[in-house]
Amino acid sequence: MPKRMRTWNENKYRRYLAEGRGQGELSEYVPWVQIQDFPSKGIVSRVKGRTTGRVHHLVSNLELWYFYLLDWSEKTTDIREQFPLSDISDAIGIADSCGISYPYDNISGFPYVMTTDFLITTHNGYLARAIKPSEELKKQRVKEKLEIERRYWFKRGIDWKVVTEHELPRTKIRNIEWMYSGNDFTKLIHNKKVEQECKELFMEMYRGGKSAVAAIAMHVENMHGLEKGVGIALFKLLIRDGLIAVDLNKQINLTEPRREECNGTEYFCK
Repeated sequence: MPKRMRTWNENKYRRYLAEGRGQGELSEYVPWVQIQDFPSKGIVSRVKGRTTGRVHHLVSNLELWYFYLLDWSEKTTDIREQFPLSDISDAIGIADSCGISYPYDNISGFPYVMTTDFLITTHNGYLARAIKPSEELKKQRVKEKLEIERRYWFKRGIDWKVVTEHELPRTKIRNIEWMYSGNDFTKLIHNKKVEQECKELFMEMYRGGKSAVAAIAMHVENMHGLEKGVGIALFKLLIRDGLIAVDLNKQINLTEPRREECNGTEYFCK
Protein backbone atom coordinates (compact mmCIF):
# COMPACT_ATOMS: atom_id res chain seq x y z
CA MET A 1 0.00 0.00 0.00
CA PRO A 2 1.58 3.34 -1.05
CA LYS A 3 1.99 6.33 1.24
CA ARG A 4 -1.25 8.14 1.92
CA MET A 5 -2.55 11.11 0.01
CA ARG A 6 -2.64 14.41 1.91
CA THR A 7 -6.37 14.45 2.65
CA TRP A 8 -8.90 11.67 2.98
CA ASN A 9 -12.56 11.79 3.92
CA GLU A 10 -15.94 10.34 2.99
CA ASN A 11 -16.45 12.79 0.13
CA LYS A 12 -13.17 11.74 -1.50
CA TYR A 13 -14.04 8.09 -0.94
CA ARG A 14 -17.37 8.52 -2.73
CA ARG A 15 -15.68 10.44 -5.54
CA TYR A 16 -13.23 7.58 -6.06
CA LEU A 17 -16.13 5.14 -6.30
CA ALA A 18 -17.93 7.40 -8.79
CA GLU A 19 -14.74 7.55 -10.89
CA GLY A 20 -14.78 3.77 -11.12
CA ARG A 21 -11.59 3.32 -9.13
CA GLY A 22 -10.85 -0.25 -8.16
CA GLN A 23 -13.41 -1.46 -10.70
CA GLY A 24 -13.28 -3.07 -14.12
CA GLU A 25 -10.91 -5.49 -15.81
CA LEU A 26 -8.13 -5.32 -18.40
CA SER A 27 -8.25 -2.00 -20.27
CA GLU A 28 -11.31 -0.88 -18.28
CA TYR A 29 -9.72 -1.25 -14.83
CA VAL A 30 -9.06 1.95 -12.89
CA PRO A 31 -6.42 1.73 -10.10
CA TRP A 32 -7.65 2.82 -6.69
CA VAL A 33 -4.45 4.77 -6.16
CA GLN A 34 -3.00 6.81 -9.01
CA ILE A 35 0.29 8.64 -9.35
CA GLN A 36 -1.29 12.09 -9.39
CA ASP A 37 -2.85 11.45 -5.96
CA PHE A 38 0.49 11.93 -4.24
CA PRO A 39 3.15 14.62 -3.88
CA SER A 40 5.88 14.10 -6.49
CA LYS A 41 8.24 12.16 -4.25
CA GLY A 42 10.23 9.10 -5.14
CA ILE A 43 10.21 7.13 -8.37
CA VAL A 44 6.85 6.61 -10.04
CA SER A 45 6.05 5.21 -13.47
CA ARG A 46 3.26 5.05 -15.99
CA VAL A 47 3.77 2.11 -18.33
CA LYS A 48 1.47 0.79 -21.03
CA GLY A 49 0.91 -2.93 -20.58
CA ARG A 50 0.94 -5.57 -23.29
CA THR A 51 -1.52 -7.73 -21.37
CA THR A 52 -4.14 -5.09 -20.63
CA GLY A 53 -3.53 -2.44 -23.30
CA ARG A 54 -3.78 0.33 -20.71
CA VAL A 55 -1.40 2.54 -18.75
CA HIS A 56 -0.41 1.12 -15.36
CA HIS A 57 0.32 3.28 -12.29
CA LEU A 58 3.41 2.02 -10.46
CA VAL A 59 4.68 3.82 -7.39
CA SER A 60 8.15 2.29 -6.91
CA ASN A 61 10.96 0.69 -8.87
CA LEU A 62 10.18 -2.67 -7.30
CA GLU A 63 6.59 -2.45 -8.52
CA LEU A 64 7.81 -1.51 -11.99
CA TRP A 65 10.25 -4.42 -12.12
CA TYR A 66 7.66 -6.91 -10.92
CA PHE A 67 5.17 -5.53 -13.42
CA TYR A 68 7.60 -6.25 -16.26
CA LEU A 69 7.76 -9.90 -15.20
CA LEU A 70 3.99 -10.19 -14.95
CA ASP A 71 3.32 -8.45 -18.24
CA TRP A 72 5.84 -10.61 -20.09
CA SER A 73 4.52 -13.91 -18.74
CA GLU A 74 2.15 -15.93 -20.91
CA LYS A 75 0.47 -17.14 -17.71
CA THR A 76 -0.84 -13.65 -16.96
CA THR A 77 -4.27 -12.73 -18.33
CA ASP A 78 -4.89 -9.52 -16.34
CA ILE A 79 -2.93 -7.20 -14.04
CA ARG A 80 -4.70 -4.87 -11.63
CA GLU A 81 -2.34 -2.68 -9.62
CA GLN A 82 -3.25 -0.70 -6.49
CA PHE A 83 -6.24 -2.99 -5.98
CA PRO A 84 -8.51 -1.97 -3.09
CA LEU A 85 -9.51 -4.08 -0.14
CA SER A 86 -12.94 -2.70 -0.92
CA ASP A 87 -14.86 -4.39 1.89
CA ILE A 88 -13.77 -1.86 4.49
CA SER A 89 -15.94 -3.34 7.24
CA ASP A 90 -14.33 -6.73 6.77
CA ALA A 91 -10.82 -5.24 6.72
CA ILE A 92 -11.55 -3.33 9.94
CA GLY A 93 -12.97 -6.49 11.50
CA ILE A 94 -9.84 -8.42 10.57
CA ALA A 95 -7.67 -5.73 12.16
CA ASP A 96 -9.77 -5.75 15.35
CA SER A 97 -9.69 -9.54 15.59
CA CYS A 98 -5.90 -9.62 15.66
CA GLY A 99 -5.34 -6.51 17.77
CA ILE A 100 -4.09 -4.30 14.95
CA SER A 101 -4.96 -0.63 14.62
CA TYR A 102 -6.70 -0.06 11.30
CA PRO A 103 -5.54 3.11 9.45
CA TYR A 104 -7.87 6.13 9.74
CA ASP A 105 -7.35 9.70 8.58
CA ASN A 106 -6.14 11.79 11.51
CA ILE A 107 -8.30 14.79 10.59
CA SER A 108 -11.55 13.35 9.22
CA GLY A 109 -11.49 10.09 11.16
CA PHE A 110 -12.62 8.29 8.01
CA PRO A 111 -11.05 4.86 7.37
CA TYR A 112 -8.56 4.53 4.55
CA VAL A 113 -9.12 1.94 1.87
CA MET A 114 -6.11 -0.35 2.02
CA THR A 115 -4.72 -1.64 -1.25
CA THR A 116 -2.78 -4.64 -2.50
CA ASP A 117 -0.03 -3.78 -4.96
CA PHE A 118 -1.12 -6.35 -7.55
CA LEU A 119 -4.14 -8.55 -8.08
CA ILE A 120 -3.12 -10.87 -10.90
CA THR A 121 -5.41 -13.01 -13.02
CA THR A 122 -3.88 -16.20 -14.41
CA HIS A 123 -5.20 -19.19 -16.30
CA ASN A 124 -5.43 -20.94 -12.93
CA GLY A 125 -7.11 -18.20 -10.88
CA TYR A 126 -6.14 -15.13 -8.88
CA LEU A 127 -2.94 -14.15 -7.07
CA ALA A 128 -2.44 -11.18 -4.75
CA ARG A 129 1.06 -9.79 -4.26
CA ALA A 130 2.49 -7.13 -1.95
CA ILE A 131 5.77 -5.65 -3.18
CA LYS A 132 8.12 -4.44 -0.44
CA PRO A 133 11.82 -3.66 0.00
CA SER A 134 13.19 -6.21 2.46
CA GLU A 135 14.19 -3.43 4.88
CA GLU A 136 10.54 -2.36 5.16
CA LEU A 137 9.61 -5.77 6.53
CA LYS A 138 11.51 -4.96 9.72
CA LYS A 139 8.99 -2.23 10.61
CA GLN A 140 6.21 -3.28 12.95
CA ARG A 141 3.53 -1.12 11.34
CA VAL A 142 4.37 -2.50 7.89
CA LYS A 143 4.05 -6.04 9.22
CA GLU A 144 0.70 -5.22 10.80
CA LYS A 145 -0.78 -3.88 7.57
CA LEU A 146 0.55 -6.84 5.63
CA GLU A 147 -1.15 -9.15 8.12
CA ILE A 148 -4.47 -7.45 7.43
CA GLU A 149 -3.87 -7.99 3.71
CA ARG A 150 -2.92 -11.63 4.19
CA ARG A 151 -6.03 -12.43 6.20
CA TYR A 152 -8.28 -10.48 3.84
CA TRP A 153 -7.19 -12.53 0.84
CA PHE A 154 -7.07 -15.80 2.80
CA LYS A 155 -10.78 -15.39 3.58
CA ARG A 156 -11.41 -15.10 -0.15
CA GLY A 157 -9.34 -18.14 -1.06
CA ILE A 158 -6.76 -16.11 -2.96
CA ASP A 159 -3.04 -16.86 -2.75
CA TRP A 160 -1.19 -13.89 -1.23
CA LYS A 161 2.55 -13.36 -0.83
CA VAL A 162 5.12 -10.64 -0.23
CA VAL A 163 7.74 -10.12 -2.94
CA THR A 164 11.01 -8.31 -2.15
CA GLU A 165 14.00 -7.34 -4.27
CA HIS A 166 15.57 -10.71 -3.41
CA GLU A 167 12.96 -12.58 -5.47
CA LEU A 168 13.40 -10.49 -8.61
CA PRO A 169 15.74 -11.77 -11.39
CA ARG A 170 17.58 -8.59 -12.31
CA THR A 171 19.04 -9.67 -15.66
CA LYS A 172 15.68 -10.82 -16.95
CA ILE A 173 14.05 -7.60 -15.76
CA ARG A 174 16.70 -5.46 -17.49
CA ASN A 175 16.14 -7.37 -20.72
CA ILE A 176 12.37 -6.94 -20.55
CA GLU A 177 12.78 -3.26 -19.66
CA TRP A 178 14.96 -2.85 -22.75
CA MET A 179 12.21 -4.48 -24.84
CA TYR A 180 9.76 -1.85 -23.65
CA SER A 181 12.11 1.05 -24.39
CA GLY A 182 12.25 3.03 -27.62
CA ASN A 183 9.76 3.30 -30.45
CA ASP A 184 7.55 0.45 -31.59
CA PHE A 185 8.50 -0.91 -35.02
CA THR A 186 4.89 -0.80 -36.25
CA LYS A 187 4.80 2.95 -35.55
CA LEU A 188 8.03 3.57 -37.44
CA ILE A 189 6.95 1.83 -40.65
CA HIS A 190 3.75 3.04 -42.27
CA ASN A 191 3.83 0.75 -45.30
CA LYS A 192 2.56 -2.79 -44.68
CA LYS A 193 4.44 -4.17 -47.68
CA VAL A 194 7.76 -2.74 -46.47
CA GLU A 195 7.00 -3.91 -42.94
CA GLN A 196 6.50 -7.49 -44.13
CA GLU A 197 9.59 -7.40 -46.35
CA CYS A 198 11.70 -6.18 -43.41
CA LYS A 199 10.42 -9.01 -41.22
CA GLU A 200 11.13 -11.63 -43.87
CA LEU A 201 14.64 -10.32 -44.56
CA PHE A 202 15.50 -10.13 -40.86
CA MET A 203 14.25 -13.67 -40.21
CA GLU A 204 16.04 -15.04 -43.29
CA MET A 205 19.36 -13.61 -42.11
CA TYR A 206 18.76 -14.56 -38.49
CA ARG A 207 17.99 -18.18 -39.32
CA GLY A 208 20.59 -18.45 -42.04
CA GLY A 209 23.67 -17.73 -39.95
CA LYS A 210 25.07 -16.44 -36.70
CA SER A 211 25.67 -12.80 -37.57
CA ALA A 212 25.36 -10.29 -34.75
CA VAL A 213 21.88 -8.83 -34.33
CA ALA A 214 23.22 -5.31 -34.85
CA ALA A 215 24.70 -6.32 -38.21
CA ILE A 216 21.41 -7.85 -39.36
CA ALA A 217 19.48 -4.79 -38.19
CA MET A 218 21.82 -2.46 -40.08
CA HIS A 219 21.52 -4.53 -43.26
CA VAL A 220 17.70 -4.41 -43.09
CA GLU A 221 17.84 -0.64 -42.59
CA ASN A 222 20.22 -0.14 -45.52
CA MET A 223 18.24 -2.36 -47.87
CA HIS A 224 15.05 -0.40 -47.26
CA GLY A 225 16.49 3.08 -46.67
CA LEU A 226 15.30 3.17 -43.06
CA GLU A 227 16.53 5.31 -40.18
CA LYS A 228 19.02 3.95 -37.69
CA GLY A 229 17.28 2.11 -34.87
CA VAL A 230 14.40 0.71 -36.92
CA GLY A 231 16.17 -2.65 -37.29
CA ILE A 232 16.60 -3.05 -33.53
CA ALA A 233 12.95 -2.07 -33.02
CA LEU A 234 12.08 -4.87 -35.45
CA PHE A 235 14.24 -7.32 -33.47
CA LYS A 236 12.29 -6.45 -30.31
CA LEU A 237 8.99 -6.97 -32.13
CA LEU A 238 10.04 -10.38 -33.41
CA ILE A 239 10.94 -11.44 -29.87
CA ARG A 240 7.63 -10.17 -28.50
CA ASP A 241 5.75 -12.02 -31.24
CA GLY A 242 7.57 -15.25 -30.41
CA LEU A 243 9.31 -15.52 -33.79
CA ILE A 244 12.77 -15.17 -32.22
CA ALA A 245 13.64 -16.95 -28.98
CA VAL A 246 16.19 -15.48 -26.60
CA ASP A 247 17.29 -16.49 -23.13
CA LEU A 248 16.13 -13.52 -21.07
CA ASN A 249 18.10 -14.78 -18.09
CA LYS A 250 21.28 -13.79 -19.95
CA GLN A 251 22.15 -10.26 -21.03
CA ILE A 252 21.09 -9.64 -24.62
CA ASN A 253 24.17 -8.76 -26.67
CA LEU A 254 23.55 -7.08 -30.01
CA THR A 255 27.11 -6.87 -31.28
CA GLU A 256 28.62 -10.32 -30.73
CA PRO A 257 28.13 -13.25 -33.14
CA ARG A 258 25.21 -15.33 -31.93
CA ARG A 259 25.28 -18.76 -30.36
CA GLU A 260 22.44 -21.24 -30.08
CA GLU A 261 19.66 -19.63 -28.09
CA CYS A 262 16.69 -20.87 -26.13
CA ASN A 263 13.71 -19.50 -24.31
CA GLY A 264 14.37 -18.06 -20.86
CA THR A 265 13.13 -19.98 -17.85
CA GLU A 266 9.68 -18.72 -17.00
CA TYR A 267 9.65 -16.59 -13.86
CA PHE A 268 6.25 -16.13 -12.36
CA CYS A 269 4.94 -15.06 -9.00
CA LYS A 270 7.08 -16.92 -6.51
